[in-house]
Formats: sequence, C-alpha cells, structure tokens
Amino acid sequence: MVWYIPGLYTEPLQNKDTEVIYTRCTEEIAARYGKTYPWEVKLKQMGRTAPDLAKVIVEELGLPLLPWEYAAEARIIQEKSFTECQLMPGAEKLVRHLKSKKIPIAVATSSSEETFKLKTTNHREFFKIFDHIVFGSSDPEVKNGKPAPDIFLICASRFPDKPAPENCLVFEDAPNGVTAALAAGMQVVMVPDPRMDELNRSRATFCVDRLENFKPEVFGLPPYDSAAT
Repeated sequence: MVWYIPGLYTEPLQNKDTEVIYTRCTEEIAARYGKTYPWEVKLKQMGRTAPDLAKVIVEELGLPLLPWEYAAEARIIQEKSFTECQLMPGAEKLVRHLKSKKIPIAVATSSSEETFKLKTTNHREFFKIFDHIVFGSSDPEVKNGKPAPDIFLICASRFPDKPAPENCLVFEDAPNGVTAALAAGMQVVMVPDPRMDELNRSRATFCVDRLENFKPEVFGLPPYDSAAT
C-alpha cells in the first residue's frame, strides 16, 4: 500500500495475516496435484496482481490448470479466511499519527477492490482515513502489476499536488514491491518476512524488522508524540 507525505511518500500497511492465508491456500491447491510450494516460488509471486500471481504459480509449480482455474479454486479457500485478517502491528499507530500531522496518505494494493474489501472487513472505518486507494488487479489505469512501477506512479498522480516520485516513500514487504517502488523513483522501507534473504533486504532504501519499530523522523517525518511511544 502507499501513503503520501508532503515531500515524502509512504506505502504499505499490510494486513498481518494475508500472506499466511495466501501461503496456506497455495499449499492446499498444490497438494491436490501432488506438488509442493517452495519459498523460492512464493518470493516470485509476492506483491503481484491476481492474474500475474495465478500465472506464476501455475507455471512454476507445473499445475495442470489454467491460471483462471487456479484463481477460482484459490478464491473459494480465501473467502473463508480473509474476513478474519488483522492489521500489521504498528500500522494503525503510524497511519493515525501521519493523519494527525496532516500528512496525505493513500493505499496502493495489488489486490482487486473485491478482494480488498474482504481483507478489510473488520477495518472499514480505519481505511476511510486514507485519501484514496488504488486496486492493482481491478484499476483500468494499472496496465502492469509489480514489479512494474505503474501502481505507485498512478497512486502518486491522484494526490491533488501530484508529488514527484523522489518525494514519495513506499512501505513494502515483498521484493516485487521493492523493485516497483525503486523503478518508480521512490524511496522504499521494507518490512520483510523473517525468511527473506539479505540480498532482497539490501535493495530497499531502509529495512526494519517490524513496522512497530519504524521511526518517522528517520525520513524527516514528524516523530511520534511522547505520549504515543
């Protein structure tokens, strides 16, 4: 996801459980066809739009399915779990802090609008805080998913002042997202999966193990008020 900051931008606020759900879903479908779902394949599909993700998984795992058939099977499994997603620890604190300091913020997600609504079922009011949301899998202006920079550039362009890419800060957890943000000319803070190797971590502008540990002042943003720390 992406947020804007007057001379700076920022991106993802992630739902804590979504990657776990995606993983379990893919493992279940892979097992039906006698396949396994290795970490190396997960790295390739993380952060991609739904159509791209399905294509990568089908091809990499050698599943006897067309991408749309995989997506249909996955959808059935995901719908049972997405409504229980929780916010990443530290996300709400950071978002509300930025909003209180009048820093424009937005979301850029590779999910479709329909899937995003499922994942944020219990957080509808919270997501009204954001200035706008770009849905990579269903927005007609997003021609290419991550690792292409389209979604971040489009998200930035929808702020009234249309900030330059170098004034944008993106938060990401996926290598494809980091690549997309850098290709867009933006800075990127990575909150990686603990299994992420050093090479993928090192490409980000800044890396933090937990969003809770991010210090806004590192990027020239207003620090948390002492009462909120």
